[in-house]
Amino acid sequence: MTEQHVDDQTLREELNVFGFSDTEIDTYLAVLEHGETTVRTVSDEADVTQRAVYNIAERLEDRDLVTVNGHASPTTIRAHPPEEAIDSLSGRLESIAPTLEDRFNATEPQAPEIQIVKSRETAVKRLREGISEAEHEVLVAVPEHTYEDIEPELQAAVDRGVLVFLLIGGMEDLDDDKPRLDRSAPVVRSWSESLPFMYAADDEAAMIGHSGVISGTHVDEGAVTVKQDNLAGSIVGLYFGAYWPAATELHVRDPEPLPRTFEWFRHAALEAALHRREGVELEAEVTTVESREITGTLSQVRQAFVQPSTNDYTLETSLYIETDDGEVSIGGPGSFIEEYEGDTVTLRPVDE
Repeated sequence: MTEQHVDDQTLREELNVFGFSDTEIDTYLAVLEHGETTVRTVSDEADVTQRAVYNIAERLEDRDLVTVNGHASPTTIRAHPPEEAIDSLSGRLESIAPTLEDRFNATEPQAPEIQIVKSRETAVKRLREGISEAEHEVLVAVPEHTYEDIEPELQAAVDRGVLVFLLIGGMEDLDDDKPRLDRSAPVVRSWSESLPFMYAADDEAAMIGHSGVISGTHVDEGAVTVKQDNLAGSIVGLYFGAYWPAATELHVRDPEPLPRTFEWFRHAALEAALHRREGVELEAEVTTVESREITGTLSQVRQAFVQPSTNDYTLETSLYIETDDGEVSIGGPGSFIEEYEGDTVTLRPVDE
């Protein structure tokens, strides 16, 4: 195989990548030209003062690129064979790789990840991936003809304990589909297909776009995917603040068995609402984000997930607990009107 040589400019650029300054490059190349030479010769050829050559030579020696013979008179600088120098540089990079990897894994991107989606195939793929990766909750709004494309992922999410809110455009008769929908989401509503489609998972990742993208009928329209909690949270707010209230309730599953501990606040609020619709009184044990324990009878559930809505303002989702010190209000992540922000919630019937 023929060896590839680079020109001087490329050589200098590559050495810059390894952290060499221009004067260090001039000095090092001058030494390489001679193999071993005096400080004066390097100074003349690199156009660097002799004092600077001494300082640079010490730094090059620290990198195992040269050896400075200070016992000789005059002092000489000997270049190490390039193969050894490259091995030394590579070894230094490899030695810090685990630390760099640890730091990289421990940080999150500071800029939001935003991508544009134009094709139906890509949009459906992102929907499936978002549902499959959700750990706590996924919100979905799709036209009826797209439901079958994501039904397996929705049912798998429910099976692993993920809370699913589902809006299906154009669906009116549920008689034949109720068993399937019961496996796909605890709450299903019907919406106008003219609204955008979307999904949001765990308040961290989301996608929203023109219904034509998911239908494959408007190639000029697009969808946007985001992976950043503030942007995803805005889409969640749009879903519950605009889409959900305007839709018609089609299906609500039966309450789940209790007691149960919930790590996702909206899941606890929904389950509390479902049990209270059945006339069941509940006790709640809440651990707040400040690690405070609050226990008592559940006196109110403020929510708009199922009918009848019991919240006083849009997006209000709160649990009120009657404690020995009086009634206190608990909200979910980012709550500021309630007295406490809940972390985990355990619900059980009062008679247990």
